[in-house]
Amino acid sequence: MKPGAIVRFRNRDWVLLAGDHEDVVLLRPLTGTSDDIVAAHRQLADLLGYELLTERISQSQFPPPSPDAVADAQSLHLLWQAARLLLREGAAPFRSLGRISIRPRTYQLVPIMMALRLDPVRLLIADDVGVGKTIEAGLIVRELWERGEVRRFAVLCPPYLCDQWQKELTEKFHLEAVVINSATIGQLERCKPSDRTVYQHYPAQVISIDFVKYPRNKPAFLLHAPELIIVDEAHSATPGRGAERHLRYELVHELAQDRHRHLILLTATPHSGIVEAFQKLLGLLDPEFEQWDLARLGEPERARLARHFVQRTRRDIEKQWEGVPCFPTRETVDATYALSLAYRRLFDAVYDFCMEIVESGQALAEHQRRMRWWSALALLRCVMSSPRAAKVALERRRRREGMLTDEEADDPSYVYEPNDRLPSDEVPTPLLDQVEADLADPGKRRLRELERMAEAISEAEDNKLTECARIVRKLLQDGFNPVIWCYYVETAEYVAEKLRELLAVQTSEARVLCITGRMGEEERRLQVEAFMKEPGRRVLVATDCLSEGINLQHGFSAVLHYDLPWNPNRLEQREGRVDRYEQPSPVVRAVRYYGRDNPVDGAVIRVLLDKAREIRQML
Repeated sequence: MKPGAIVRFRNRDWVLLAGDHEDVVLLRPLTGTSDDIVAAHRQLADLLGYELLTERISQSQFPPPSPDAVADAQSLHLLWQAARLLLREGAAPFRSLGRISIRPRTYQLVPIMMALRLDPVRLLIADDVGVGKTIEAGLIVRELWERGEVRRFAVLCPPYLCDQWQKELTEKFHLEAVVINSATIGQLERCKPSDRTVYQHYPAQVISIDFVKYPRNKPAFLLHAPELIIVDEAHSATPGRGAERHLRYELVHELAQDRHRHLILLTATPHSGIVEAFQKLLGLLDPEFEQWDLARLGEPERARLARHFVQRTRRDIEKQWEGVPCFPTRETVDATYALSLAYRRLFDAVYDFCMEIVESGQALAEHQRRMRWWSALALLRCVMSSPRAAKVALERRRRREGMLTDEEADDPSYVYEPNDRLPSDEVPTPLLDQVEADLADPGKRRLRELERMAEAISEAEDNKLTECARIVRKLLQDGFNPVIWCYYVETAEYVAEKLRELLAVQTSEARVLCITGRMGEEERRLQVEAFMKEPGRRVLVATDCLSEGINLQHGFSAVLHYDLPWNPNRLEQREGRVDRYEQPSPVVRAVRYYGRDNPVDGAVIRVLLDKAREIRQML
């Protein structure tokens, strides 16, 4: 009899497990857990079996039912339910499959098989956007839960994903999790015993990482953190630009210091092009990984890393696992526009002004010089986004009561990625205010001149908008429902407003919805879900507040980047909202839209291509 066989011993059915000693067998009750495993001496059992047959270890017998024993359908259903309940904790390799309400795809079982070979589980799941990382992580949690190896777990995720995680855990894995954030902590505190913390009392937790990372909340969590931690969007918890990312990294790093804690990292974009950040991410799994030269790993190191790191593209899954297409084909096209004469004059004037800002600050302290760089880049980005964003960035503003601190002003998140202080889709007026306050009177007069130039640009002179409307009409005619991604709220509202007017001329049945970060998370979700259910053609204009969290594949089949992101990860996240599993359209079209005579867009395109190439080589 080999491990995995079902045997009979002491009037009970058992699963024979692999053991280290030839004369000792390990037995787990067919309906028991790992806590019920017993050891039996093989020779002693055989000896006693001559007198007491129940002491002998023998092959279990399951005779087929007699065809003469015919019963009614209700009895058959009762038998089926009894067998299901009996066997779901039995000899099957995964005990969790009887407790979930989904049917996992074959490839989604790979991470759980890897996890069961690790103690503790330290795993980075970096499958493509839309492949199902939430399901893969949920399977691991449910399996460890059923085996009795964990009794508490927590999901650390961005605040906008908390409700989605809670819903997924409840509906698909029957794990009733509580959401812990600034809005719920008071109620949760009132519902727990006085001698326990929230993190001790609730076994299943979904926690906003931006709530628990701060010094006022972090100590209690670290002291009573569960034995299993899942970090979603783990790429945002690596050291990077801005203090907020460092706070997230410090939190996860301290959790990882407990070498007995299970840690699962989820991200579709593990590598942003910054090698050091990727190494820090791997170092959370094993500190030694952080010291490796990833470009020169030998086979032993690669094999060791492969035990903790799984990454599959959709092409890998279709070719190696499914054998048939199960994802849409992504059709990437480039579309360009030419700046009008008026817009070109505005850009040249703003560019010259930005160069003067930077050059005039060479004698300043280092952090002040960086601040001028950030403000110059932010101003250029606003001007090239839309006339309305340019006007908001350039217009005269009342001096705020409290100016930014040096640390706040020296934060590239105003240009590159969002932080908690500033929504990612707002024009960075605090930073521009700070720079304007430092300008002499001639510089302030230049700003007023640039503001008037931006106000004077008419809709007819905005070739970017005009060409976008033509592309959108073509997408609608080809049967696509597009999502138009903008960087700033002002641009999104401007594009949506003008598209409603321009599309009404030839495409009256197409409806346009605008979603920005000025709406609450729940309002955004409800509006998008209702919009996707409406019949007919639709166009969604959105900022990056929707690029993570809300899946759009059931209502949209094309993407147009009105403002190119400056990070290759953001490009993939935008397109991944539409290009994902269960997309009904066989083709998803992604339009990279940029100015062919715009030097800023040209530089962004080169950086995106170079970074993407570097990431592919590293991974």
